[in-house]
Amino acid sequence: MSYDIHITRQESWFDGNDNKRISLDEWKEFLTNDTEMRLDNFTETTIATGELIRVERDGLSVWTKYSGNGLDGNFAWFDYNNGNIVCKNPDNEIINKMLDIAERLNAKVQGDEGELYEKNADQKIHIKQQAENESYKINTQKPWWKFW
Repeated sequence: MSYDIHITRQESWFDGNDNKRISLDEWKEFLTNDTEMRLDNFTETTIATGELIRVERDGLSVWTKYSGNGLDGNFAWFDYNNGNIVCKNPDNEIINKMLDIAERLNAKVQGDEGELYEKNADQKIHIKQQAENESYKINTQKPWWKFW
């Protein structure tokens, strides 16, 4: 199962507020000015059966300076989708790049469940969880995979 993290200007990434969306033209202009990013508008891979799978989407780009590019077929894809920029299952290195992009686009970085990603004063990733009837609070719980 994948987990998406979004660069968004909306209150919640799924709101659909047209006035707060990042426009495709704005995203393409950003990509033109960021030497670490490359606009491809497609991705393709060969699966185990030998079949070529190709996905074409306007605004689909790759972060060329990602240290994991090409390892096990992975790349740091940034997908323009409905006024947001989306990465699937990003690691901390990709989230840091997302935070840098969000700052330049006057946006924020938000996970599928509404949590906000920020950098602390020491530049480490800090996650704020949305609490019922509150704004956001600091996540002090263990990561989901630490169940003991």
